[in-house]
Amino acid sequence: MTALPIVRTYTDAEGIDITFYEWPVAQPKGCIQLVHGLGEHARRYDHVAAALNRAGFSVYADDHRGHGATGLRMTAEGITKKQGNLGPGGMAAVFAGVRQLSHIIVGENPEEPLVLLGHSWGSMIAQRIYNKYSDEYDGLVLSGSSILIPGVVPSSGFNKKWSKTPNATGYEWLSRDEEVGREFLADPKNFPETAIQVFGITNTAKLMGVPSKQIDSHVPILIMAGSADPLGGEKGNKKLLDAYRKAGAHDVELVIYHDARHEVFNEINKQEVLEDLIAWLDDRLDAHQHLDEI
Repeated sequence: MTALPIVRTYTDAEGIDITFYEWPVAQPKGCIQLVHGLGEHARRYDHVAAALNRAGFSVYADDHRGHGATGLRMTAEGITKKQGNLGPGGMAAVFAGVRQLSHIIVGENPEEPLVLLGHSWGSMIAQRIYNKYSDEYDGLVLSGSSILIPGVVPSSGFNKKWSKTPNATGYEWLSRDEEVGREFLADPKNFPETAIQVFGITNTAKLMGVPSKQIDSHVPILIMAGSADPLGGEKGNKKLLDAYRKAGAHDVELVIYHDARHEVFNEINKQEVLEDLIAWLDDRLDAHQHLDEI
């Protein structure tokens, strides 16, 4: 049974109350900050948090502006008109809000390493934050990601390959597990729009860019991707791997899961994916601890 998180809030620089969740463990090996994707919310990662808890890691995640409990409250208070709208400050305020949670985590766990784990839109947020503030983190994990340049990242048509699937939900692109799409559709905290539809062109453009040569080259990076993911897949993530290496990253690893789709943590081989993630975290954070002791 998955443990329920502690539900908390913080107020961002624009005065918006952001709901976030904490799945704590006693004497953690480290802290993992999950950054969720577009149209979803942090509680879709309960099972990921539970696996990380069992492995000895505390986990935190927020519902970004326009999403989950945060987005529903913004709409109810008249700050935004519909789910997905980011409100005052736009995408830059989302970046700042994720960093604000990072600072809360470090303030509460000053001796523990912090790893930023972003999925899909969350991986784009993580890439942008990491470009400027890589020295604030002890690891970066990206899933459902891609190199973020025009012509590689599609803006729509994600389910085109599976559009003729019998009884299609429109979310077959998320996972080979058919139940994932049905559950996504049934969850009232999820919504179907694309980034440009809900964020607008200006905000969406702020997600674009390549790894900076100013990153801390010693912070390890893990990229996890499904070969059949229409967002980035093998091609987009190999380009991302190469870009991080060209930027000077000394330890960047790409794991491609054959035939897996966009949400590797919700795939039919999700246990393998979680085991790979935990093994990587144990290895890299153990090395981090040894360096601190020298």
